[in-house]
Amino acid sequence: MRELDHVGIPTSQKQDGETYLEGAKVFITDYNVSPNKIEWLRFEDDSEFPELIQSTAHIAYRVKDLEAEMEGKEVLVEPFSPGEGLKIAFVVEEGAPIELMHFSEN
Repeated sequence: MRELDHVGIPTSQKQDGETYLEGAKVFITDYNVSPNKIEWLRFEDDSEFPELIQSTAHIAYRVKDLEAEMEGKEVLVEPFSPGEGLKIAFVVEEGAPIELMHFSEN
């Protein structure tokens, strides 16, 4: 079962409160402080994220079983851990990037 977590929107404009993720070469905002759960993403020119993610808004869902949610889908970004206790992947559904987020239970 999926639970809506946030919406990610690519931008070329610097945003207040950006954090830089060096490995991903992207600046992001904290969607937890946004009243609309928006995560702004500003990519470096040499970011390795797929063009679809860099140019199209994505929807992020919390999932219980990341691998099961990915099954049979076009995978844009294989699972990786951007932070402790979190594993994410990106797939394509209905032509749009979808972020699947699995939080480990500590």
